[in-house]
Amino acid sequence: MADKLPENLQEIVDTFREVTPRDRLDLLLEFAESMPDLAPELAAMRDSMEQVHECQSPVFLRTRLEEGRIFYDLDVPREAPTVRGFASILYEGLNGTTPEAIESVPLDLYEQLGLNEVLSSQRVRGMTALLSYMKRSAQRVAQAA
Repeated sequence: MADKLPENLQEIVDTFREVTPRDRLDLLLEFAESMPDLAPELAAMRDSMEQVHECQSPVFLRTRLEEGRIFYDLDVPREAPTVRGFASILYEGLNGTTPEAIESVPLDLYEQLGLNEVLSSQRVRGMTALLSYMKRSAQRVAQAA
């Protein structure tokens, strides 16, 4: 792997690589369950958050920069567990990192996680779109600062 992933994200990738393809799906669903719901004050303003239109499921995102580090708030319905699981991986793996570290994350992250072996190409495209959107959003927020 040419790109160096942020430390938290690399740990997640390593965990996925250590398990069988069947267990990767279970692990993805565990991530979906562990993703925190939006805080009540954000849930009330969810419709004013950015929507990732490329995803089939309604995915809402808020990106902010604090002391040179990016933080995301994500809302993905529990009824979309694979997208929610991938969003949770990105949430855990990217929150608190620099815009430059986020920019360096390759769009084929799903392959590094081995998710291409257990998910349809349509789901993988949605995941790639989400990562791409988060990268652009981090760059935009950093440039505006």
